Amino acid sequence: MRFASPEHFVLLFLVLFLIFFFIWAIKRKQTMLARFGDLFLLMKNAPYLSFARQGGKAAVILGGLLFLILTLAQLQCGTHMEMMRREGIDLVIAIDVSNSMLAEDFKPNRITKARQEVRGILERLEGDRVGLVAYAGEAFMQSPLTLDYAAAEIFLDVIDVGLIPQQGTAIGDAIEKASEAFVSQERKHKVMILLSDGEDQTNKAIEAAERAHEEGIKIYPIGIGSPVGEPIPVLNRMGENVGYKKDKNGEVIVTKLDEITLQKIALTTGGKYYRATAGEMELDKVYEEISKMEKKELEGKLMMQYEDRFQFPLFLAILFVIGEFFISEKRKVKKV
Repeated sequence: MRFASPEHFVLLFLVLFLIFFFIWAIKRKQTMLARFGDLFLLMKNAPYLSFARQGGKAAVILGGLLFLILTLAQLQCGTHMEMMRREGIDLVIAIDVSNSMLAEDFKPNRITKARQEVRGILERLEGDRVGLVAYAGEAFMQSPLTLDYAAAEIFLDVIDVGLIPQQGTAIGDAIEKASEAFVSQERKHKVMILLSDGEDQTNKAIEAAERAHEEGIKIYPIGIGSPVGEPIPVLNRMGENVGYKKDKNGEVIVTKLDEITLQKIALTTGGKYYRATAGEMELDKVYEEISKMEKKELEGKLMMQYEDRFQFPLFLAILFVIGEFFISEKRKVKKV
């Protein structure tokens, strides 16, 4: 025997309070009545008056409340085995960790904003497998497809600029590495979310997107940054800004959000492009698109389920409530 919602037992304090209240109320009636004379004689002259009946009526009310609390706590007794099936899609999130993600057009910087976006996605997922890919000059599978969102968040905390020594922004490699995580035989149920500022230095992004489309992968790029551009900070070992990245001519390098490339990737694969916002409204739109997709069975487990028995205390609670209406506080007096 167990209770599915034991938190409702806190209402037992209400029962305890009512017990003391009814005792106090009956005692107060007796005290007030005693002011008019000897209580025993007064009770003899008023045979219809019965404090015992009043106490019994209060006990019935308390009994009904007690069984109602047991109903809310969801009494369960007995078990059976049931196959629990989970349906969803496969989702791989690719995160840009190149130096340009240190730009501060999002505070404190783009990479922090990218991690916030991923956490927002994980919070919205229900039953979908998710994997993580980090990329800069090359791509690395940070976390394979999993239903364990807590584990995915642990891997996410490690993702940062500098995670991949080879710098650059190879979006094509990221798409190819993310594509490897999916089941190749399938031609649906596959989604990729690409978090990047869109600066593809290898010019292979569109070709990789075309191959991904052939494999049935839809890509939803989310642009991190501003089209106006922002200089790239240079950080020391303490993480302090000691200047800005410069080219060979000594000019400060400005990194801009390349929305054209990201839009082409989305168009090629049948996905949609969104620009990251402070309110993360784009995540709701992406999740809405994902929710419309056909699901597949990702997991089936034989699990033990408890049998609900809340009907019994509920039936008793109803009986007590109905019974209270038929109990009179006055004692019946036999006619002589």
